[in-house]
Amino acid sequence: MTASRVNIAPGGLPASADGAVIVPLHQDHPNASGLATSAQKYAWHSLSREEPPKRDAKERQADFREIYQLFDLETVKAQAARCIQCAMPFCRLGCPLSSRIPEWLALVAEGRFLEAAEISQETSSMPEICARVCPQERLCEGACLLLERAEPVPIGAIEKFINEFAFEHGGATAARVMPNGKSVAVVGSGPAGISCADALAKLGYAVTVFEAKPRAGGLLVNGIPSFKLQKEVVDRRLDLLMRRGIIFRHHTTIGQDLPLAKLLEEYDAVFLGRGAQHARKLDVPGGNLKGSCLALDFLIAQNLGPASNYPSVPIEGRQVVVLGGGDTAMDCLRTAIRGGARKATCVYRRNETHLPASHREYRNALEEGAEFLFMATPLELVGNPQGEVTQIRLARTEFGEPDAQGLRQPHAVPGSDFFIPAEVVLVAFGLDPTPFPDSPEWLDIQVNELGGVAVDENQMTSVPKVFAGGAQVNGANLVVYAVRDGYRAAAGIHRYLSGKA
Repeated sequence: MTASRVNIAPGGLPASADGAVIVPLHQDHPNASGLATSAQKYAWHSLSREEPPKRDAKERQADFREIYQLFDLETVKAQAARCIQCAMPFCRLGCPLSSRIPEWLALVAEGRFLEAAEISQETSSMPEICARVCPQERLCEGACLLLERAEPVPIGAIEKFINEFAFEHGGATAARVMPNGKSVAVVGSGPAGISCADALAKLGYAVTVFEAKPRAGGLLVNGIPSFKLQKEVVDRRLDLLMRRGIIFRHHTTIGQDLPLAKLLEEYDAVFLGRGAQHARKLDVPGGNLKGSCLALDFLIAQNLGPASNYPSVPIEGRQVVVLGGGDTAMDCLRTAIRGGARKATCVYRRNETHLPASHREYRNALEEGAEFLFMATPLELVGNPQGEVTQIRLARTEFGEPDAQGLRQPHAVPGSDFFIPAEVVLVAFGLDPTPFPDSPEWLDIQVNELGGVAVDENQMTSVPKVFAGGAQVNGANLVVYAVRDGYRAAAGIHRYLSGKA
């Protein structure tokens, strides 16, 4: 573990990114009763890390079912027992939610799966979802102390197992609490909105979630393909929230179908979690040719079908080129392959080492037949007389000198132009916060340097009673950061309405 990974709070204890102290798990902790026997039975140095079972790549190409399966009972216990229960749980530092990972790993090692799931659920309103979509190698597993000598504990796969076990065995419940007489409107049903609504409902607030689209879930259902996150998993979580008393109103765009002022009049507080769905466009000649499409539009059309109101992009038998190197680009490649693309190629201006996508998703894309062209950047889309894209003119790139931050930015090499065939071009250059509606009532809400909503330490905006979080504030980021913001906003709303902030 390097010093750069760890924040230190006063007193020498490790702290999470926001300064919260991470308390060590001691051997006399009530959830650590089986640590000694587990350590004796399974020494980390004699038991290698195992990955969850994964469906064959050829089989995966033919459908959109999730590719990872669950551990069996004995394997999940053995893998959990590889946790060395270090005095300073750095895995908690790597988790934006500060999940109590060593505690539930200790319980899993003993086979106490429902108790483990209960602890996992205390810090996340959707642990079974985060376990599927988080890049654990950058977060909890990337901070595991075992990385100094061995492969880390497969934390994500274990958390998925225990929460699926909980759903199967009655350990995922949605009990209602006594109403406190106050109400909150949540705008947007993505991970930030869901988490904020769930946390508030547990505190007794009457919560109504407003969603512009016909289906709740935000990018969890609109943007993430089913081979990573089956829609039934999201629907199951939403059903729990409704059983907790949360009301969902679909087909309702705030600022269009219902003014923000109406929410401020009818509710004690409002949370804005409208996400980041403002895609960055391809600014080169020919960028508007037929066959060129924004990645998010393509994924929404593929995920929701005709109900999305997005035009579908024919890809069967075509040569598909994806521009960009993030997880959205990997989603597009793998979706195109399942849609029958003759060839699916990713063009990225940096090299493989700098690829921003999850290592896991990159490997899966390679296994399924995607090809990669690194150190290249698009200069022009070339079309035929019918206005359809047929080629992309690219330039080779090279890294320049380090800038003020020590980063070497890629730039096009003069005279290195070349062409590749392309009948469909999917632009995955990232997403910015969803802009406000063109209405004077939104003008008082200040924005930050990212173009998102500016918030204070309570996630409250410049307008009293209005809070915000997730991609609406920070731009597109990991699901787990949106969940964290939703919880922070719920805590801020509670303090505000309780007169403590």
